[in-house]
Amino acid sequence: MSSVLIKNVRLLDPAAGSDTIGCIGLRDGAIDYRGKRPPAAKYDEVIEAKGLWLMPGAVDLCARLREPGHTAKATMKRESPAALAAGITALCMPPDTQPVIDNAAIVNRVNRIAKAAGGAYVYMLGALTQGLAGAALAEMSALKQAGCVGVSNGLAPIGSTLLARRALEYAASLGLTVHVVPLDPSLANGGCAHEGPVATRLGLPAIPVAAEAVAMRVWISLVEDTGARVHFGRLSSARGVGLLKTAQARGLPVTADVAAHQLFMTADDVDGFNAMAHVMPPLRAAEDREALREAVAEGAIAAICSDHQPHEADAKINPFPLTEPGISALETLLPLCLRLVHEKLLTPLQMAERLSQGPAEILGLAAASLAKGAASAVVLIDPLKPWTLQTTSLRSAGCNTPFAGCEFKGLAVRSWSGQR
Repeated sequence: MSSVLIKNVRLLDPAAGSDTIGCIGLRDGAIDYRGKRPPAAKYDEVIEAKGLWLMPGAVDLCARLREPGHTAKATMKRESPAALAAGITALCMPPDTQPVIDNAAIVNRVNRIAKAAGGAYVYMLGALTQGLAGAALAEMSALKQAGCVGVSNGLAPIGSTLLARRALEYAASLGLTVHVVPLDPSLANGGCAHEGPVATRLGLPAIPVAAEAVAMRVWISLVEDTGARVHFGRLSSARGVGLLKTAQARGLPVTADVAAHQLFMTADDVDGFNAMAHVMPPLRAAEDREALREAVAEGAIAAICSDHQPHEADAKINPFPLTEPGISALETLLPLCLRLVHEKLLTPLQMAERLSQGPAEILGLAAASLAKGAASAVVLIDPLKPWTLQTTSLRSAGCNTPFAGCEFKGLAVRSWSGQR
């Protein structure tokens, strides 16, 4: 493994809360030097990085790599290296693979595939219920022992509130966080767009904000009873943000993330039956987007994720309600977050916190750090480089992005996965 010295780089270290200029050395998968001046030790490669930034690699809380079970859409061999090249050094898969990640054998199988693929390190959420069917609890203890960093039922409904409470009690006894995408299935009712003027005009089945709010209220009430940790994934509404802040102000152990596209797009982007804007939860109103952005800036929402869902071309060519939801988003996560910095919503250090420190803490991982001795899971960023997203140049197998043809400023120049 070659050694690298990066000189005169802006060091964004969320663990230390520091934003400084200095030099950093990477050797054998770890940071072996950090200082203001270059060390006397020799390195195989020296990078002059004046004007560039270095931060811990992004930890993506939700990325579907389509393996096992959906390899016609993508494979780990392609998606994991694509993630690393985009500045994501670790990512977390939800359990809705095929077969479902509900037993230790599947965890071990996914680990083998991920190790062979290389690229970003892959963590997993185990299934909350057997087969994600919502009828019986999965063997969470075995899933934890196999290496799962949390449990979730993905977008699949839980059979009853009683079962949800039992799940929280079981997870709490194991010290596991339950990851919830708050979406009441009855209110969602098979919808595909935000309940509002655009859905009405286009005649699309709609999902009201209440679908998110009702689900959150139920889970928060159960957290009050059980003391279990709950993470709300992919918040989409101002009402959801309000419930999150209220719960946090009362000291409840709840956290949340938001998908990067929700911070820039709204339900208006669905106009014209734009299938590339078909996501779940749906894009909502401008006031919802602004509430999400404010919560990210304040830190109430501690993490920004990609919600990566690569699809084959056919998945997006049917009538809008029949298209599959999701965006190929690994390669736009960091550029969109850099746009938040350029818009002065976040400082560079806050961006590093939302991409690395916040999600690492949610998953119970070691702090994202640039300290000597830490793993060299880092990304070198050119914050000002202009570029245009062309789907033909994407490393991911999925070309389903609403940002095709968009101009960006800033991207990952190089990433190191580090030792784990």
